[in-house]
Amino acid sequence: MTFQWLLTGAAVLLAVAALVKARRLAKRLERLSESYWELRYEHGQLRARVNRLDPEVSAPGVPAEEVSRLTGATAFVPLSSLKR
Repeated sequence: MTFQWLLTGAAVLLAVAALVKARRLAKRLERLSESYWELRYEHGQLRARVNRLDPEVSAPGVPAEEVSRLTGATAFVPLSSLKR
């Protein structure tokens, strides 16, 4: 009977230790995920700033017209040129 209580106590201690470790890992995963998305956002912001400052540097060997088309630069289109 004593062996069963010792085994039960060991199982409870092991379960508590596993729960504590799982909570720590969950918090760490949350922090890492948040850091990943912050870095990804900052990378996109920096890429956009570089493209605005010098689009030719971000795409060497590509003509300027193509770069402006790829980066989504807006161009003026007169309404009279649009056909119905």
